Amino acid sequence: CTVIFTRMATKDLHKPISVLFCNLAFSDLFTSFSGFWISMLFITNPDITIFGSKDMLAPYAFYTVSILSTIYNLVSIGIERYLAVAESMRTRFRVTRNHSIAAVLINWVLAFVLGCLPLMGWNCLQMENNLSVLYSPFCVNYLIFIAIPNVVVAFIIPLFTYLRIIIILRKRKLRMKACGQATGTYKSAEIQVARTSIFIWLLALISYAPFFSGVIFDATNHQCHIDLYPGVYIFRNCTAILITINCLGNPIIYTLKVKTLGAKLKALKCLSTNRIRACTI
Repeated sequence: CTVIFTRMATKDLHKPISVLFCNLAFSDLFTSFSGFWISMLFITNPDITIFGSKDMLAPYAFYTVSILSTIYNLVSIGIERYLAVAESMRTRFRVTRNHSIAAVLINWVLAFVLGCLPLMGWNCLQMENNLSVLYSPFCVNYLIFIAIPNVVVAFIIPLFTYLRIIIILRKRKLRMKACGQATGTYKSAEIQVARTSIFIWLLALISYAPFFSGVIFDATNHQCHIDLYPGVYIFRNCTAILITINCLGNPIIYTLKVKTLGAKLKALKCLSTNRIRACTI
């Protein structure tokens, strides 16, 4: 909420990347609220979260939508950063705010279409075979359909974009060094991108790898719910906690580390008395 408020209240931060940052914060907020909804259902009626019920379809569907939206936003940020660096020396193409808004709309439409498929009929409420043990009444084949492609997207595309950014910055630094020019800016930018990409990879790995392993377990498991209780459901709850940690980590990595945003957040506290100083910052 702090990220969203600061981004929207500061006009000169309404840049293409700021639109994606703000939407990422909204996706994380949506994920947290969806997880809270599921937690309340678990507290009030634990059996429906274990054995499955029609009441779990909507919470799990919205939870899936929010996770997919977060993944697509992370990928969009990586692509935008790559285009901003790779095309910075050209005038034929610039990433504009309209491009970012279009990417946000496409991300949400795709997330809603894929995440709401169980609400449209792709569920196992009426059948016992192919039923997910961890996420009843979802079907195992639906979870595989959702998990495998999006895990590939979440890991491969950011890997490509951030590696390409580092390579481009290194080439430009060597080119400037050969011309006898100062390369301190490119060196610091290269270090910052490398550090950020490592944080992104570690956070995504810690957050989503256990969930993916749970889907693989679901696909290969042939035991009933009672035989797996309570260990496998404790593991499921831990995967939800890790996904929530990802929602907390994204603002720190992408937004709160930005010095400009920190300065603007401080400026908003005293906007009425120090308007001129805030504009200077």
